[in-house]
Amino acid sequence: MTAVHTHYPDFANPELLEKIPLSARTILDVGCAQGALGADYLCRNPRARVLGIDLDEDAAAHARERISEVFCGDVEKNPMPFNVPEGIDCIIYGDVLEHLVDPWALLKEHAKYLSPEGAVLVCMPNVEHWSFAARLLTGNFGYEEQGLFDHTHLRWFTPRMMGQALAEAGLELSDVAPRPIAREQAEQFVTALAPGLQALGVNPAEYLNRAVPLQFIWRARKSAQTRIELNATMLTPQGGVSDVRVIEPIRAMRTDSALFGTIANEADFDPRLVDAPRIAVLHRPLLLGESGLARLRALLEKDYVIVSEFDDHPQFMEDRGINLEELLTFRGVHAIQTSTAALAEALAPQNPEIEVFRNGIFSLPPVNNFNDPDHLTLFFGALNRGADWAPLMPVLNEVARAVGERLRFHVLLDEGFYNALETPHKRFDPMADYASYMRMLGEADIAFMPLADTLFNRAKSDLKFIEAGAARVAALASNVVYAGSVQNGKTGMLFNDPGELRASLLRLLAYPEATRKMADQARAYVAGERMLAYQVTARTQWYRSLWERRAELNEALKARVPELFA
Repeated sequence: MTAVHTHYPDFANPELLEKIPLSARTILDVGCAQGALGADYLCRNPRARVLGIDLDEDAAAHARERISEVFCGDVEKNPMPFNVPEGIDCIIYGDVLEHLVDPWALLKEHAKYLSPEGAVLVCMPNVEHWSFAARLLTGNFGYEEQGLFDHTHLRWFTPRMMGQALAEAGLELSDVAPRPIAREQAEQFVTALAPGLQALGVNPAEYLNRAVPLQFIWRARKSAQTRIELNATMLTPQGGVSDVRVIEPIRAMRTDSALFGTIANEADFDPRLVDAPRIAVLHRPLLLGESGLARLRALLEKDYVIVSEFDDHPQFMEDRGINLEELLTFRGVHAIQTSTAALAEALAPQNPEIEVFRNGIFSLPPVNNFNDPDHLTLFFGALNRGADWAPLMPVLNEVARAVGERLRFHVLLDEGFYNALETPHKRFDPMADYASYMRMLGEADIAFMPLADTLFNRAKSDLKFIEAGAARVAALASNVVYAGSVQNGKTGMLFNDPGELRASLLRLLAYPEATRKMADQARAYVAGERMLAYQVTARTQWYRSLWERRAELNEALKARVPELFA
């Protein structure tokens, strides 16, 4: 393997990153370069052991600072320089097999080290790309520093050749995804070539499909696993709820090549995998009366196991005038998934088939705060919290007057909170998407999380804390909910009343280094315990178990809602 990596851009292939199994324990990145891919993956799964191999010592030295272990050497001469007693869960070849003398032999050798459910990812240049043919036809073929015509390429692959190589290594093919580049130019080339293609018996449309992708990404497994289809609905994103409860869990589970997950309108649910297990996850559905029965019957006719995704106390529905006796959101589905044990207890009388998945963080964001110890910013970003913060506002204003410019406020969403602040050192932003919310949160130093002691609030999750912790922002939180996860004085500050809030806020402002240390420890807690990666396997296993028990679940559903089967 030739030393080529230091002249390549130092960034992770985003499509490749999205396909690395999020639950992997050990990963081998062959041709890891400077470790960008592994470093980005460790932000998603900090518990993983990421191994890298590269010939270039300069690149390997940089990679050692970013991933778990790095070997500098020729992978064909030393294919497994690491101790991997439990096997490897994913081996990645990111644009590297084409640089090897005998990639077929390496694939076969590496397959021996895969764990029982281990996977292989291959990103490879496509020799059928239109630009390759164009150069040959014009007599202008020549090697370059990078890309399809890299001067260090020793092998060329078509998709069919790569599929055959993986199969010969004893691997079960999962899927292949194209990476199209410059489609318009490809279409122009194929259009010009169409008469010649037709004369050769080549369908121009079929040739275009082969000629557009500059690269392909292959996934293969050591052993085949039954596919499962997961279709989910999603409410319009508001305050990150849809992202955390739907988008990111689906994204996480899709890293398992055996799971086919989509987010769509309920009416558009259409199973694509014949005879595969299929789960319909409805995000906070309002299922009432005949219309609710009709929606549920339509899903049952398509042989779905139906799950209601709900993360608020049912009082939320009752307070809005909904008669819980007529509500089918909980009792009219096979199962419920929620975010806290308190919610599970509240919902159990309507349906005992409940699973709790605590909110988790998909990826640790970059650290971007505590840049000025003389000025700390307090962030508040929430909706419908007026009753929670109003009794505490006099204390916030008192502290703001006492410390002046030392305390700045950044308010997102709640204009009432912003207007109630009696300080010129404040900033307001209206509704933002989840990525913008996390970015703005990460620019602050303290996150304010007030919750009054009510039945509704006691069932809420600690999401605000783990978001703040992930971004290395110090939590200033009520005992309600947050006492279950915040270690007072270590990973944040807790308060019971206005007096404790005053003391806690003044302490955070007086000792910025200690405040930053709390935020560091909160980030370490989230990295160690609250990443979405750590529950991917449990989520998938639960869905599979629901499918296996669907006859039993159908009988229980018929007993709860007999009119559904009338």
